[in-house]
Amino acid sequence: MKLSNRLMAIANFVPKNSIVADIGTDHGYIPVYLIENSISKKAIGTDISKGSLDKIIEYIKTLNLEDKIDTRLGDGLEVIKPFEIDTLIIAGMGGLLIRDILEKNKDVTETIVNFILQPMVAAKELREYLVENNFKILKEELVKEENKYYEIIFAKKGKSYIEKEIHYEISPLLIKEKHPLLKEFIQFRMMELNKILEEIKDVNTEKSKERYLEVMNKIKDYKGVLEEIEG
Repeated sequence: MKLSNRLMAIANFVPKNSIVADIGTDHGYIPVYLIENSISKKAIGTDISKGSLDKIIEYIKTLNLEDKIDTRLGDGLEVIKPFEIDTLIIAGMGGLLIRDILEKNKDVTETIVNFILQPMVAAKELREYLVENNFKILKEELVKEENKYYEIIFAKKGKSYIEKEIHYEISPLLIKEKHPLLKEFIQFRMMELNKILEEIKDVNTEKSKERYLEVMNKIKDYKGVLEEIEG
């Protein structure tokens, strides 16, 4: 099976011989890839939608992988038992939802070793949650697919230290390694911020003035990161 760039980057973080759960597994591609390539000993694919899960069950049956891939209908980590898995994948959801899933079932979260998280939005808020709740962010990846950028976080339990506020927005690990996509990712983010400035520059309210200043400061911070990776 060939995975997309985004899914392959997620799969690359999964340790060898792991027992993994893919929450909101969508098509079940990651569990299938991990089993077919002997990366994981066992995989659990979960989904909140019965219709989606039924399709995944059929797909796994056609590959004769029912003994290696378990499928479960349910919300977040509610269908996972404590100590049942060592590696957790939550991908393709908002950062706030990922945060809520980790927080809601702490009895399970506390027993997991490896966390592979791919927020579609709100990566900043997710990093803040991880740092404040004793997760150590060990690696990050940045992937571009169909003109969209995806941030992938690999974390374990431990302590993270964030030096600057901007590092919640832009991973200090990606800055340190001067990731090849980072410059264009920051430029893309700055372009989006400049669009916001254009929209609010002539709006004369207290709230819009505050927002204008906030966006200007963020652009300044992004420029600082650009200088750092270009230096």
